[in-house]
Order: sequence, then structure tokens, then C-alpha cells
Amino acid sequence: MELIDLRYQLSMDRIREIPGENAVSADFVPFFENGAKWFMLLDKTRSALMDGQYENQSLDAMRKSNYALYEEILPANYKTSYANPDYASKKLGPKFGPLFAALRYEMRSAIPFVFRLDTERVLIRAELFLEMYTAFAMAYREEGTVPSYAQAQSILRQYLMDYMEDELVCYLSDKLIRGSERICSLLTRPAYDPRILFMTGEYISDSEESVAAYLAALPDDKIELIAHTITDGFHRGFINFGKNLASKKNVAVLFHAGFARIFRACAKNFAKLGLSTVVPAEVPTLFHAFHQGAMGYSGADPNPQYYYDHREDLALFMDEAFHEKHIESLRNAYKQLHAGTVLYAGPAVIEVFGASPFSPADSPCAPRLSAAQKKMRVDFEIKSESLYSEAVIAKDRSFTIIDFPLPAIADSREKYEEIFDAILAINTLDNALFEKIQGRMIDVLNTASYIEVRGGNGNRTALTVRVQEPANPDTETNFENCTADVNIPVGEVFTTPVLEGTNGVLHVTGVYLEGLYFKDLALTFQDGRVVDYHCGNFEDEAACRSYIEENILFHHQKLPMGECAIGTNTTAFAAAARFGIADRLPILITEKTGPHFAVGDTCYSRDEELRVYNPDGKEIIAKDNSVSILRKTDPDKAYFGCHTDITIPYDELASYVAVRPSGERISIIENGRFVLEGTQILNVPLDELAANP
Repeated sequence: MELIDLRYQLSMDRIREIPGENAVSADFVPFFENGAKWFMLLDKTRSALMDGQYENQSLDAMRKSNYALYEEILPANYKTSYANPDYASKKLGPKFGPLFAALRYEMRSAIPFVFRLDTERVLIRAELFLEMYTAFAMAYREEGTVPSYAQAQSILRQYLMDYMEDELVCYLSDKLIRGSERICSLLTRPAYDPRILFMTGEYISDSEESVAAYLAALPDDKIELIAHTITDGFHRGFINFGKNLASKKNVAVLFHAGFARIFRACAKNFAKLGLSTVVPAEVPTLFHAFHQGAMGYSGADPNPQYYYDHREDLALFMDEAFHEKHIESLRNAYKQLHAGTVLYAGPAVIEVFGASPFSPADSPCAPRLSAAQKKMRVDFEIKSESLYSEAVIAKDRSFTIIDFPLPAIADSREKYEEIFDAILAINTLDNALFEKIQGRMIDVLNTASYIEVRGGNGNRTALTVRVQEPANPDTETNFENCTADVNIPVGEVFTTPVLEGTNGVLHVTGVYLEGLYFKDLALTFQDGRVVDYHCGNFEDEAACRSYIEENILFHHQKLPMGECAIGTNTTAFAAAARFGIADRLPILITEKTGPHFAVGDTCYSRDEELRVYNPDGKEIIAKDNSVSILRKTDPDKAYFGCHTDITIPYDELASYVAVRPSGERISIIENGRFVLEGTQILNVPLDELAANP
């Protein structure tokens, strides 16, 4: 560590000399001076953390320090930030602009490492900045110009190649084995102190402070109920799927800033199950730029447009050699960590929702993957998923996910408390009641050869979905009776459809998927594969298709339908309508509020060999389709590494009908109401909503 510390000190000494040198071409002086000041701010923060001064600041001082770290990418400032590919291109030219915006993105990835006191990870980013500065200074001194684009691009590309394996080891160790020990120690402090929020380096808005204060004031029994729901769901996932929890030692808890009190209660419950909790940190970096969404402990999103603009930065560097190095480095990282990864039990994820909906702007200067690079990305995701499954022994790994609202969802503290309590009630509904109702649906669905779905009230859905038919209906079933275990809340029955014979159009007038809004989304299926698609987000048809290709199809060709389901949680639907938050609900809840269909992998991806049973003892036989079964002969073609649920809300549904081989039609839902005998109790929340909107 002495050598690392020496290199770090030398780098910082050199960086402090840059402002005022004017040693590079005039157009690039502001970028490098700004970058030098950025690392000086990080170094000041690091020193304050190491000597204890940071922790002794007042709450207001911490707020100011936190703001300084994220100021340049906040929406009000992003238009004039070098992290913005459009602005960087305007100032540095269309060639260098996107490259330097990517460099700035990587420089910003040092933030979490500063707060984890990981000097080496900060150092390599500072040295990258200095290497680029030196190249520009030499070109200016010797020729009065700038280096070639190829030379500048090579510096950043070689940095990624040189440190790829080390960074992936760090990332995977953090995610699966150790987590961020410093963050974990901070968040396990029992006394409520709002300053803790600012000591992890995550961006903190008023919303995070508000939710921390709200949860701190809740009675112990309510916190314990929430924690029990999470940890019991995680445990039941192992029991229900016949997985071996005793072989595991670690569980990762992924949660949002402000929810530490729930995390602490969960950690106590997990300890009773023999599991140690780890807290991974969120690190947006070029080394794993393909990973989207919160992958660990995370704060507020300072600007979703910033992350959207940088989602394909690797297009600047990716060729066959880079692609192979990426896969090789990932494989080697898993090998190094094998003794620890096999002990990973899976993640317990506390997701949040309520932030203002995001509809991205299309940045003309943001990097875009070429057709060849898209194929490489798909190949990487497939191989990455396979390596992960091997590393953690997926047949003995499970998970659980639950969602809670942020204060941003409401215009007052009182309204937020109402919404929070409503979501808590939804998350803790009676499993036994839903199990019985859903069992009645499955009894009918097991007799069907296909499902016919028609939209209404402006919804143009017209789908015929083939389903598998149990050979032994007394002991087998094609739909799973899903209560609240791995996916909380309760409320769906689902199956893996037969692709051949599944045809038609799936349409929704508007839907949010992974935080992105899709207007007038329509997918056309032929033999279970997506063959055409459209949305109304942009006037340009090509832009609409590209938006779907990137964020639903993930650059795959003819992605299959992996799931056909009926969401039964009418309580959630009614609450969303009553509070006016339907456009804010996460997919985890939204998928329970109507029939839904997923494109991508099946729900049993990589777990097909596990024998799974419904509560009535019948074995679920619909786990494969004609694509996933290729796992036995050509595994690289069997999986896609994605699964996106698209829900038709009850009020956009004209009919959901089970059609038997004889042609007999059994209605499950008509005009947004459950009509099958034994399921009508589900209409009570809908009727109450209609009577008292």
C-alpha cells in the first residue's frame, strides 16, 4: 500500500499544478483545468474522511459537500457540463467530444471509491486523467496542436484493457462476497443521525432525508413487519423452489438511502437464518457500463438523462479484441473469487419508486453501438449470465424483491404516509386467500390449449397465446400459483407459453419499464417471437424503433415471449388509481395489476431442472419453450439475459378467455372484471374504486 499511497500523492501533486499552466490547445484548457479541480475536490474530501473531519461537519456543511460532488450533472447545470456528450462536442468538436464526455464519466466514477477509502481505485482514474493531459501537453509543446483522435482514444481504451480484470474482481467481490464494509458499518449504527446519509458519497435529495426521518419515527412493530415480509419472502423462495439455503453464507441487501432502519432489522433476521449481510455499493463506470439500474446501495438519481446518455459509451472502444478481453477478464475474476461466490445466497432488494417519470431526450452526440457491437453486447450478456450462474451455483441461489415509495410521490407528508401505509398493506396481503383464488383460475387454465386476449378502451391488444397442456392433470399443472416469496407483493398466476401458435399484437397506451416511459407501445408476435414493434415516443419512426430495440429487445433479434400471466392484485390497482400514482408504480407491483406478458427469458431461466410444485402438490411442467430447451444442445442460443414484463391494466382489458381443445370458451376476465366462479372477490377493490373514485 505504501507504493499506492506514493503514486497517489505524486499524481495529486501534479494535478494541482495544472490550473493556470495553459499547456494545451486553448479549446481543451477549460476541460483539463476543470478536471484538475475535480480531483482536487475529491482529494480534499478523501483527506477529511481519513482524519475524521468529514464526520464532524454540521448537517448543512455535509449537504453542501454532497451538492458539490454532483453539481455539474444536475439537470440545471448539465447543459454546460463536459459530462454531457452534446456540450463536450460543442466545445471540443464532434470527434473528441463524446470521448472526453466518456472520460469525464469515468473520472466521476471515483466518488464511491473516495468514500470507501479505496485509494488504488481513485489513483488509476487520476493517472488516466494525467496521461491524457500529458499527451495533449506534449502535442501542443512540440507541434502547437492536439494529438490525433486515435491516440486519445487509445489512451482511454488501453486504460480499460489494462485494469479490466482488477476492476471486475473489485466489482464482483463487492457484489457477491464482501460488499462495502465501510458503508455497512455506517448504516448499522442504531441511532438516527441524518448526517449518515451524506457519509456514503451517494447523492442525497430532500426525499432521502424525509424518508429516513419518517422511518425513524415508525413504531418498532411496523419496522419488524416490513423486515419479516422481506426475509420471510427470501426464505420461502428457498423452501418453495427446493433450494439448499444451508450451503450459503452471504446475502446481499440492496436498498436506497434512507431505508437503513429496515436494512438493520433485515440483517438481524438474516442472522437467524445463518446468513451474513453484505451491502454492495453503486459504481457507475465504463468497466461495467452494460449494467443498468441500481446494483447496490444507492442514493437519489441526480439526473437520469446523464446515465441514459452514457449507456453505450463502450461503442467508442469495442472491437473483437476488446470484447474477448472483457469476457476473459470476467471469467478470470470469477475464478479468483470462486471460494467466496459459491457462498452467495442471492440478493434481497428493497426497491423504491415515486420519482418524477423520466422520458429521455435523444442526444445526437451520445455514442451508439454499431450493428456488430450490438452482437458483441448480446454475446457478452449471455456469457456473463452463464458465468454468474456457475459462480454462485444458481440452483441453490434465490432472491426477493419488494418496493416502497419515496416521499417524492406525494405533495405532503400526510399524503406520503397514506401512500406508504397503502403499499405496506399491499405488500402484506393474505397469501392463503390469494392462493385459493388463484388455484381456481389454474384449474381452468390447465384445461386450455390457448388463451385469447383482447384489449378495450383504446387498447388494441389482439393476442392468441398457446399454452402447454399437462399430460397428467391430476398431478401436473402449467400455471404457477405465485404468492409473496421472491416477488412481493402477492398476486399472479403465470406460465411459459408455447411459442409456436402464439400470434398477434400486444398493445398498451402507456407504460413505464425500468424507469423509461413508452407511449402507445405495440409489439407484434409471430410464433411467439417479436417480429415488429412501434411506440409513439418520437415523431421519427426510426428513433421509436431504436428506443424499443435498446430498452426492451436489448438488441436481440426476434425476442420470444417468455411469460404469460394474470396479475390478481386488484387492491394495488385500486390504490394506484385512488392516489393517482399508476404512472409511478414499479413493474414489480404493476405486473400484479392485470394480465402481463414478458419478452425474453422464461421465469425459470437456468432453473429448469428444479422440480417445482404448486401448493396443491401439482408439479409445474411449463418451464421450457422451444428456445430455452436449446440449453441442452446449444446453450448460447437458449438465454437472452433479459425479461421485461408488459402489463395490460384491467381498465384496458375487454376479455381474457381460456379456450379448450374442444373450442369451449371459459372467460376469466370480461370488461375489466373477474367473472370466473370463485374469483369474483377480486372485484371488490375495483367496485369500491368505481363507487368512490
